[in-house]
Amino acid sequence: MTSTDNSAQQAAKAPAKDPWDLPDVSGLVVGVLGGTGPQGKGLAYRLARAGQKVIIGSRAAERAQSAADELGHGVEGADNAECARRSDIVIVAVPWDGHGKTLESLREELSGKLVVDCVNPLGFDKKGAYALKPEEGSAAEQAAALLPDSRVTAAFHHLSAVLLQDPEVEEIDTDVMVLGEDRADVEMVQALAGRIPGMRGIFSGRLRNAHQVESLVANLISVNRRYKAHAGLRVTDV
Repeated sequence: MTSTDNSAQQAAKAPAKDPWDLPDVSGLVVGVLGGTGPQGKGLAYRLARAGQKVIIGSRAAERAQSAADELGHGVEGADNAECARRSDIVIVAVPWDGHGKTLESLREELSGKLVVDCVNPLGFDKKGAYALKPEEGSAAEQAAALLPDSRVTAAFHHLSAVLLQDPEVEEIDTDVMVLGEDRADVEMVQALAGRIPGMRGIFSGRLRNAHQVESLVANLISVNRRYKAHAGLRVTDV
């Protein structure tokens, strides 16, 4: 048997990578665009409380700093451009109606960054919330189209802003569905989600599947209204 045969045989017998063997992201700086809104502010608080370095971004630096001061835990505030420049991972938590323009204006600052889109395109009428279908397919796919030099993933869609911001809540009992094109980037986002007590990041496919993940928030809003709850998701048998 040749050395080449031996190498091939060893490679074939190599155990599959443990899907829970995730990278250490504790030293990375996380920026939150839209960090003065309920969801962004809640995520910033939870990550900072877990020991992550967090920068809140807003169109107005003063507004961002005011929100950062309110959160404590070392959170800093900056305008969106500075937030993007100084961060290793950038969470996009802006309102859907400003999603495209915000990202387009930050294309240069977000170049080379790992971007995590958690925006849910929703409409509301007298019947309640309903999902919108962006031309690109989803908010995450719109982000990928607008940010060709960034590594775009999708995650953190199904979290209750009320629970995230409540200092009396020690753990957030939920799973986070993470989507993306590059497995290494997805695993970084999974690891980031896992920094928050009670939370797991679960690989959930590529960005082409982001629409149904974003849309599910409309169903959760109906659940919450009916049962006066702050519902989340758990993936069973994983």
